[in-house]
Amino acid sequence: MTAKRRSGKSTLRLSIFFGDLGWMALVTAGETVRQLTFGHSSPSAAKRGIEPELLAAAEFVESETPLTRRLRAYASGNPDSFRDVAVDLGRLSRFQRRVLMQCRRITLGSMVSYAELAARAGFPRAARAVGNCMAANRVPLIIPCHRVVRSDGRLGFYSAPGGPAMKRRLLALESRKLA
Repeated sequence: MTAKRRSGKSTLRLSIFFGDLGWMALVTAGETVRQLTFGHSSPSAAKRGIEPELLAAAEFVESETPLTRRLRAYASGNPDSFRDVAVDLGRLSRFQRRVLMQCRRITLGSMVSYAELAARAGFPRAARAVGNCMAANRVPLIIPCHRVVRSDGRLGFYSAPGGPAMKRRLLALESRKLA
């Protein structure tokens, strides 16, 4: 599974590791996160959660990194905003980038509605599109889409394994550590 990107950019690296939120898979290019998936029941399920084109181009690494340690610590209840972690948003539309960057600003342990996030991003009538953007988030936890809820306070959909139950778990994890 060793392949390097032909463009001369950083080699894509795939890490698969276990934490209190299940098996996780992380693809990075240098210090930039390209994709993260979590909540899986096995290493192979975590691997299947990675987009095929990234998986095909990635080199598997077994060693732990500072980011994998941070993700494990977060999963075990140690708060982390991950705001310093670089993420690749290059292939996204202007709308998607603005929404995801505003989502990163939601403070640990708090929630905003899809409509409020749409307004913060400069698109006050785009709550449904914000929901679609959250569902397509390739770097959950780092971009905390679990902190975005419906206007009526209900959780709404969550695309990670476990769906709304995982979203509830993440919100509870954050609120306990901040109390």
